[in-house]
Amino acid sequence: MNSLQILALRDHPELLEQGIDYFASTWGIPRPVYADCISHSLATPEPLPRWYLALRESRIIGSYGLIRNDFISRQDLCPWLCALHVEEDERGKGLGGRLLSHGRAEALRLGFERLYLSTDHIGYYERHGWVHLGTGYGPTGSPSRIYTIGTGLEGRRPTGTAAG
Repeated sequence: MNSLQILALRDHPELLEQGIDYFASTWGIPRPVYADCISHSLATPEPLPRWYLALRESRIIGSYGLIRNDFISRQDLCPWLCALHVEEDERGKGLGGRLLSHGRAEALRLGFERLYLSTDHIGYYERHGWVHLGTGYGPTGSPSRIYTIGTGLEGRRPTGTAAG
């Protein structure tokens, strides 16, 4: 069987330790940072943060998260798609696009009108419908490109309700 699953860690706490290890090793961020964030995300009543793993069989082949801010100066924008990663041997098969689409659908389900991401890549996100919004700055002052995409919620709210 060659089935792909994209699973929310919130719905699959049995994958918690494996997920924490994957995010930490993939991004080179100390494990306690991801452990604290992801562990607390499992039970919070808040819509964010959320963490997702792509699995083929029982092997993690990709990931992403939805968070309030991605270590970027634009605190006025939310939510952010972060930690998008596809294992090297799975690249070129459309998984990155599937993860981006999944993230957009999850942001819509959670009630967000727009989704943002920060990256140094040029060209990849545009191919998936993302629009370059401008520049933000990381904790060291380094610039990063900010992209946005609508979730499909725009224009769906009944008249007289507040945008969230």
